[in-house]
Amino acid sequence: MVPTKEEIYKLLDQIPDPEIPVISVVELGVVRDVQIHGENVLVKITPTYSGCPAMHRMELDIKHSLAHYGIKNFCVETVYEPAWTTDWLSTEAREKLRQYGIAPPEKSSTNKGLLLFGGPKHIACPRCKSKHTEMVSEFGSTACKALYKCLDCQEPFDYFKCI
Repeated sequence: MVPTKEEIYKLLDQIPDPEIPVISVVELGVVRDVQIHGENVLVKITPTYSGCPAMHRMELDIKHSLAHYGIKNFCVETVYEPAWTTDWLSTEAREKLRQYGIAPPEKSSTNKGLLLFGGPKHIACPRCKSKHTEMVSEFGSTACKALYKCLDCQEPFDYFKCI
């Protein structure tokens, strides 16, 4: 018996992002769609950015979970349109990032403040909540994050860039 779409989403929601294990591939927004056609299951995934090294691991984890669950006929398809955006992160996922020590992306994927007014972004420190921060490097522990430092608590932290 083929599980329902909701059951498959629940299953996939148990798969952690390989780079940020406190959020799942569903919460990250990488799982774009699940389709069931008779006995066949199609899972569509979208990379967070071109060349993301974690995508292969995510695809393997999804295939392993589907097979382990007993689904025999499945396909995992990578789709590029629409392009992934940090706007797809849920409020819960953003809070999980913050609690993990990563400043979540701001609400919009466009940096309107920088474009309109110039000057740096002031990202809130996930530890002490201060906005008295500065960017140390455009790239943090992964290409999708920037490295910041809080000037109040002196702690370095990653900022999940808006994409």
